[in-house]
Amino acid sequence: MSTLDSINGNLYSKDQNDKIYSQILQMPKPAYFVLIDPDKTGVKESLSLAVLAEQKGVDGLLIGSSLLLHDNLDNCLREMKKLVKIPIIIFPGLLNTYSPLADAILFLNMISSRNAQLLIGEQVRAAPLLKKLGLESISTAYILIESGKLTSVQYVSNSLPIPRDKPDILIAHVLAAEYIGMKMIYLETGSGANQPVPLEMIKQVKLTTDLPIIVGGGIRKADTASEIAAVGADIIVTGTVMEDEENHQLLADFVEAIHRWRK
Repeated sequence: MSTLDSINGNLYSKDQNDKIYSQILQMPKPAYFVLIDPDKTGVKESLSLAVLAEQKGVDGLLIGSSLLLHDNLDNCLREMKKLVKIPIIIFPGLLNTYSPLADAILFLNMISSRNAQLLIGEQVRAAPLLKKLGLESISTAYILIESGKLTSVQYVSNSLPIPRDKPDILIAHVLAAEYIGMKMIYLETGSGANQPVPLEMIKQVKLTTDLPIIVGGGIRKADTASEIAAVGADIIVTGTVMEDEENHQLLADFVEAIHRWRK
């Protein structure tokens, strides 16, 4: 019996596992995930996008928002689980976004920030509840890269991004994440960013670590996604571009552009 169990009278189950993380590790790489923000697309449109994404060959779904202003996450997840079989993983703006109806949650540590609330405060607050829910938590180093504009995540987190011309600073953060014991690296320029993560930065991170590398932000064209896949990203994420229903026709193009680099 753990100290935590002893203190809390076995309130916390021990049945969490690494099912989804193992599934991610075993996926052919590079993989393509679509980020769905139910705040911006609404439940009905979110479900339609999830179904279409799976039909077109998308490998997984992230669901979350910088703020999550509407109380529709559980409803959205409940219905989405009935419709698709690919993994549905919560991508929280802050760790106040969780639901036992998801397959897993990215347990983010915004390691590029110097905001103590995002480095440990949110994690301590959320951890006991996630344990009690039995929701698989995948520890992920979230690293914000300068994008050319002030993004929502930069503003809300009150965190400076890593300059685009400072790959040495990025590598130091990646190594720190690996030595701390995190399971994945998430390189991000933010929702609606003007530019994606520089290719040279991704290339150098790939040479530095064997941890899975997720890249998102500022990816609006399939050609851009292809370039990011070619330099070593393991999972490419698009979000904002798919919030416009007219762009859903591009899903197949993104799938082809990313999957073509599989070996």
